Order: sequence, then C-alpha cells, then structure tokens
Amino acid sequence: MEKVGIITDEGADLTQEIIEKNQIAVVPVKLIWPEMDSVSGDNIFQKMRELERKGVKSFGKTSQPSFKDFLDRYNLQLAKFEKVVCVTLTSKLSGTYNSAVQAKNFLKPEDRERILVVDSLSASAGEALPVLKALDLIKEGKKAEEIKEELESLVPKVSLFLIIKDPKWMETSGRISHTVANLIRRLIKSGIRPLLAFKNGKLVPAGFKADAGDIPTALFKQFESKAGKSKGKSNIRIVITHGDDLKGAQRLKEMIESKFDNTEVVFMNIINDIVGAISGPDTLVLSWCENNQ
Repeated sequence: MEKVGIITDEGADLTQEIIEKNQIAVVPVKLIWPEMDSVSGDNIFQKMRELERKGVKSFGKTSQPSFKDFLDRYNLQLAKFEKVVCVTLTSKLSGTYNSAVQAKNFLKPEDRERILVVDSLSASAGEALPVLKALDLIKEGKKAEEIKEELESLVPKVSLFLIIKDPKWMETSGRISHTVANLIRRLIKSGIRPLLAFKNGKLVPAGFKADAGDIPTALFKQFESKAGKSKGKSNIRIVITHGDDLKGAQRLKEMIESKFDNTEVVFMNIINDIVGAISGPDTLVLSWCENNQ
C-alpha cells in the first residue's frame, strides 16, 4: 500500500494525463442544463455558442457533488493508500468542500483520520496548483499531515485572474446584475478589459487593463505587473485554462515564456462545465504561484 493518495473534483481542470499518471480520484461536478442535449458540440462552450446562435435563452444550474460522490472516492483511494489528501473547489462559492467533509462521517472512525480535506479557496487553474504541489510533496516523502499544512499555507499565495469575453452568461446565471453587465460591455467596447480574481475564496472585480487589445495581452500585462518583481528570483508555476480558446491560451503561454525565464506553464486545459457555464466561451484564466522547493 502506497503512503498518500490524492482526491480532487473536476473543478481543478487537471489533464487526463496528470490524473492517470498520479492515480488521482476525481469527483464529478454537476451541471443541469437540459437544452444542451438539443445542440451539437464537442464541449460546453461550443454548445453555448450554438444555443446563442439559435436564439435559445437559457442557462445552466450548478449542483454540488453529494457526500456519496466523495464517499465512493474515499473508499477507492483508502483501498490503495494509507492516507488521502482531498483538495476541493472554494467553499465560498460551492458546497463541494462541505460535501467532502460530511462524507468523512460515513466512514469508520479509524478511516476518518486517514482523510484530510483542503479548501483550495479557488477553482479551475487556481485549484489545480495546490494539487500539483501535493504531488511534489508526495514525491518528497512528506506525510499527509505535513502536506495538508503546506497546502493550507500555499492557498493564500495562489494568484488567479480571469477575463470574460461577454458578461452575458454571468448575467443570465444571476452572478452579476444587468447594470454591471452593461458597464462591462461598455468598457470592453472602449478597449478596456475588466479583470476578475479570486480573493479569500470569492470571485471579485480586480481592476482593468486599458489598451490591452485582446484578452491574452491583457492577462499577460497583469501577470507582468504582479509577478514581474520576482523575475529571475523565484520559480513561478503557472496553469492556464480557457473557454474553448486554445489559440488564445497558447498566445498567453508564449508571451509569458518569452519574457520570463523563471516560469513553467505546467499545462493548459479547457475550463470545467461549472465555471464555464458562468464565465462563457473564450474566457481565459491565468493562475500562478511561486514554486520554491
């Protein structure tokens, strides 16, 4: 039996290669959107574009994983590992963390102590970074309790910024008001890119980038302003996720790597359905943290 295993949810947007290579158990996130069954597309963003093209006015409803979803993964990992570290979506926007904690109560008392749950206080690329750090610590031979402690120390240091192309989806899902959505539209039309960021587990406005041109350039400028002072001093680990805009994600990656030689873009991946249903197509997410070992 191996020492420490990992559980996370689909909100982390890990690649299948990382999941399989490291025997990570993944709890599915849930999206209820019946109209999606009536349109074609390889992912949620292509289907959202198709719904929009057809003039179908609807939006998806999210649902947290049940405690049973976690319980099943707990039992799966406990059969293979001595202890398990579970990293979840932010508790400030989802009940996923609560479901993970509740599921422990359905285990035998001796097994409950083998599960350690960490709130990422983030999502998508920002949730992936603590998982990647946990994998590093496992390779170093750290104990599960030490890993949990280090992850909780890392979580506040993870930066995540995202830019949406159209506020429509946040508006229809009730995340922002019609007034705020119209303000964002006017700013975008004027060449100003509003930034959103995770702060203390919540998604909040994080300023603007004027005359940035496109979304990749705006996010690069934000990274440059925030992480530039550590250029050449600290290794920076980066994850980029996108709303079916691989070309934009690749451009952002290239801009960062061409100017910063102390960065590592670990992976790029498409945004999960839960975040994607709210943020919409062509959203770009950039998350990073210092990776000093």
